[in-house]
Amino acid sequence: MGVTLTLLGIVAVGAIIAYFAATLPPRAEWAVPKRPPNVAILSESGELIANRGDTGGRAVTLDELPAYVPQAVMAIEDRRFYSHPGVDPIGLARALVTNLTSGRLSQGGSTLTQQLAKNLFLDPSRTLERKIQEMVFAVWLEMKYSKDEILQMYLNRVYLGAGATGIDGAAQRYFDKPAEELTLSEAALIAGLLKAPSYYAPTNNLERSNARAATVLAAMHDAGFITAEEEEYARAHPAKLAKPKVATSGGYVADWVNEVLPGFVGDVTQDIVVETTINLELQDLAQSALQDMLAKEGSAKGVEQGAVVVLDGAGAVKALVGGKNYGDSQYNRAVSALRQPGSAFKPFVYLAALEHGLTPETMRIDQPTRIGNWTPENYSKKYQGPVTLKHALSHSLNTIAAQLTAEVGPKTVANVARRLGIRSPMDANASIALGTSEVSLLELTTAYVPFSNGGIGVVPHVVRRIKTADGQLLYEKRGGGLGEVVSLKDVGAMNRMMSAVVASGTGRRAQLDGWPAAGKTGTSQNWRDAWFVGYTAYFTAGVWLGNDDNSPTKKATGGSLPAELWKTLMTKVLEGMVPADLPGLDVMPEPVAVEDAPVDDPWNAPADGRSYGNAPVAAARDGRDWVRPAQNDNDRVGGFLRRLFGG
Repeated sequence: MGVTLTLLGIVAVGAIIAYFAATLPPRAEWAVPKRPPNVAILSESGELIANRGDTGGRAVTLDELPAYVPQAVMAIEDRRFYSHPGVDPIGLARALVTNLTSGRLSQGGSTLTQQLAKNLFLDPSRTLERKIQEMVFAVWLEMKYSKDEILQMYLNRVYLGAGATGIDGAAQRYFDKPAEELTLSEAALIAGLLKAPSYYAPTNNLERSNARAATVLAAMHDAGFITAEEEEYARAHPAKLAKPKVATSGGYVADWVNEVLPGFVGDVTQDIVVETTINLELQDLAQSALQDMLAKEGSAKGVEQGAVVVLDGAGAVKALVGGKNYGDSQYNRAVSALRQPGSAFKPFVYLAALEHGLTPETMRIDQPTRIGNWTPENYSKKYQGPVTLKHALSHSLNTIAAQLTAEVGPKTVANVARRLGIRSPMDANASIALGTSEVSLLELTTAYVPFSNGGIGVVPHVVRRIKTADGQLLYEKRGGGLGEVVSLKDVGAMNRMMSAVVASGTGRRAQLDGWPAAGKTGTSQNWRDAWFVGYTAYFTAGVWLGNDDNSPTKKATGGSLPAELWKTLMTKVLEGMVPADLPGLDVMPEPVAVEDAPVDDPWNAPADGRSYGNAPVAAARDGRDWVRPAQNDNDRVGGFLRRLFGG
């Protein structure tokens, strides 16, 4: 009789399993889905900036992990993992007794293989049907894969709270280190999360997490995985939570890299490693400079936000800060925000004028000016009469910039700006002279780089190399920029004028001790945007300050906070480096003679009928056209840049 009942019970259980198994898809369609890929983003020296992707970490092998990492998981979740066939009868019996005595489905008796099956194939509902389907899939996994393969899949796919999936994702999220470097106490804490990831997450309650970790350590000792001394030491040295990297400015870089990545490798279907041009020391300096400035002066000047970009002479992005705090706002103001640059756009006007035969010593009359129905005014509302272009640019005289734009044509100015790196749409009208067309900080800073490197156009780039996790090369940055976009003669002329901005003009607060520097301030209408973009022979850096809602600041100008921030940053960036002259100055001699400007020049005619007299125009020393230096000079400059920037 007893044997008969047993057989009937087995048949009944088999029938139930067969019934629910029949609801599964055909076995031919069963396949382990690919793990969501991770993108590890590294600095130029190989330091981790951030992980991007659904997991937060890369896939690891068991061989890479300390033995106590998988042991901690098995001790607390499935001590008989290596001895059962995917379903543990002992565990099921224990769970059945617990559920019957409690009157509810409180325990499932799931093995690691069953948990993996549910993770891969099923929804999280807790029904008898799902439980049986889970068991069927678990047995199938055990038939198809080895125990080590199943354990490895589990460790790489299990959710561990706070947005982290997989053991490496959790190690990075909680302890800012790869899974290979986890300590015993850290491994125990992570294993303890499996029971209830959100409840036990150390980001919610570290004390609770460590109490749970102590339970894991006891289980490991009981299972024979660790000694009593190891358990005692780990208890005495509990895990400490690292500050999350997501709160640093590196998040802006990581988001930008993730955005441009498909353009290099298409859809990301496997774990990859992206090596960037970012220098983490410069990145931290830029972030600190921005945060310190806003903390000290932001409120008084009505400035809530800012952005900073640092480029080298080849266009490589060495630092990029898209806002004062990534944790509060992930909007990247350095790359995505389009704002009016104000007078920071004027260098393109003056370069266009130089290319039309004018020089830094050419005279124009600063006076009330009318161009059609537009009457541009100087910031001070005052006029200085005859001035050189050098003086006009260094003191940011709006009337002269408007006159020059009218002379060469707004389209010419727009074409010059586009040639140097401005990619945003520009309105080629008279007011382009005063920076009314919106640009991003990154593209404006990029467009200044040719003045620092001898006239070579660059494409801003942050990605140096992309590899698969196992080292296969997918992409490598090769080649350089756009070739010559400004003659060395005109580079020298621009540097003569723009160094005066810093030495004696609107950018005086950006002066560097012992370093030749140049740049330009910019302030948009109603003080909504304040800019300073400046450069040395080594680096070009741009600073923007303003408000996200485009509200006016309290009269913050480009020559105030942005110039001061630029000086603070560049002083630290250049520390220990040998000062170098700006390029082109040796091929741009000072003029020795002048000639009169035509008296009927319409842009020299005062709008109010007054006259300041004829304006002298500079003539070159020997009257000949200037040419680029000999090729061997170019080779020396190029060799220097390659040594400096690693190109």
